[in-house]
Amino acid sequence: MPNSDTSVDGGELVAKTLHSAGVTRIFALHGGHLESFYRGCAQHQLELVDFRHEASAGHAAEAYARVTGQIGVCAITAGPGFANALPAILNAFVDASPTLFLIGAPPLREKETNELQGGFDQLAIARSSAKWAVSITNVERTPDLLAAAIRRATTGRRGPVVVELPIDVLHMITPADRVTQPSGLSVHPRPAPSRQELADLRTKLLAAKRPAIVVGGDARFSDCEAILAKFAERAGIPVFASKRGLGILPDTHPCDAHDAANLGLLASSGSPRPDLVILAGTRMGLFLGGSGFGVLPEDAQLVQIYSDPGEIGRIRDVDLAISADVSAVLECLDDATAEDQWPDWTTWRDLAVDQKNKRAEVFPDPESAGGIHPFHAMAEVAAVAGSEAVYAIDGGEAGQWAVQHARTDGPGRVITTGYFGGLGVGPGFAIGAQVAAPDRRVVLVAGDGSFGFHLQELDIMVHNGFPIVTIVLNNEIWGMSLHGQEIMYGKGYNVISKLGGRNYAEIARAFGCHAERVTNFTELRPALQRAFDSGTAACVEIMTDPEVVSPGLIAMLGDVDSDTPHIVVPYYENIPL
Repeated sequence: MPNSDTSVDGGELVAKTLHSAGVTRIFALHGGHLESFYRGCAQHQLELVDFRHEASAGHAAEAYARVTGQIGVCAITAGPGFANALPAILNAFVDASPTLFLIGAPPLREKETNELQGGFDQLAIARSSAKWAVSITNVERTPDLLAAAIRRATTGRRGPVVVELPIDVLHMITPADRVTQPSGLSVHPRPAPSRQELADLRTKLLAAKRPAIVVGGDARFSDCEAILAKFAERAGIPVFASKRGLGILPDTHPCDAHDAANLGLLASSGSPRPDLVILAGTRMGLFLGGSGFGVLPEDAQLVQIYSDPGEIGRIRDVDLAISADVSAVLECLDDATAEDQWPDWTTWRDLAVDQKNKRAEVFPDPESAGGIHPFHAMAEVAAVAGSEAVYAIDGGEAGQWAVQHARTDGPGRVITTGYFGGLGVGPGFAIGAQVAAPDRRVVLVAGDGSFGFHLQELDIMVHNGFPIVTIVLNNEIWGMSLHGQEIMYGKGYNVISKLGGRNYAEIARAFGCHAERVTNFTELRPALQRAFDSGTAACVEIMTDPEVVSPGLIAMLGDVDSDTPHIVVPYYENIPL
């Protein structure tokens, strides 16, 4: 322990540096390696939010970052604690979320002694799983190395950083005047487009007949919502969103066209498609149709704006590449076109925006003998939750149904797993979102399969008084798995993909939640209303029809009815023979 005003230990230095960086909350699960740091948190007014599993703590840190736009911080112990958190580190890495993982480590002075929770190289694993990883091996270097980690997590292509804190370094005492300074905490660059890039973008827009914007996760962290709303309304351009971009343009905005998957509905209905697509902070990949053209038309011009130039042009060429901050680009574009008369895109905009209302026509019946239709179940959830809700979405097909209805009034309020595709993220996401937005109601939506991963976090919701409403869409199967098996190999074929017999409402009730199981559509809205009105952690288990297959899954499997012989490869490109 520090013994005077002129000395300090490593744990307090970590806490003091985080406080200087504006951090106020840490998501954690107790472990003795970080005891000195926990004490420092109390000294510097850092709130610790505890969990029942380290993965959930890490997912909460990511959700906190996505809701607030600021860095999320997770602290976990060495060895098994770090190993448990790996899925959360990887999810944040693949989805480029600014997160800091503080991991404990055995004493440096006891290396190679078969020490407790040691015996392997944590950093070697972390370096392949995170944007950057470093071990603090000298207590005096704590502030500047921690500041470097925060700077790397929050600039350029954002992502998780891992800082290893050996226990003997955390407990080491040093004179305060030997300690380095946490430099660079105020570095928040906002690179702007060049004059030529701006001129080319303006020219392409003015020549377009059907332009569209697709905003994504990189846009969420650029604070572009105000300028996007202003520019889109003035120009009359429809704005779609990748899942991480949902809510950047509020659902009530006349140009909001919701999920980028709705671009595919234009193609399937034979409607005109965009001739110019501006990917504003959006990556190309599976969720934009991969290397196919179902979402982004082959003949459309593409403009891609992204903070990481290495991400631009992935999968297919772009007609204009701009490595810059999305907000800076939109501000410059709005200024440069202030005197321009935009073409009248009203008819095109209305057609594009209306696609988000078309899905209900495909599913006219709210229930069948097999159960409640998941599309209509989520429509009821959204109606009761309202546009001020924050959604934490977990699961395969359950997640696809949920995203269609998750319409919100601000950025970072629809939190889903992305290209990592991990299940079990929902409870951590929901708790992190509730901590980030205490005045908003958080809705956790999960399938019965994904909910089973970390349902013990219901205990944390109840214990901390978090009024999270958990919706379990229970069709008693691994939906994406069983449906995919049947599509590939025929009706009735399935292997380890059934989940019947679990009653999640009873489990939630045992944890202390308000809980109900709903089997009839007419009973659903009253049950949801009671859950939201309870003011406590609540769970509504909705028994859905296992025969219903998500259109998103069919799209992911590709055209399995083609006349051309091919090998079906689930979730990836099929291989022609």
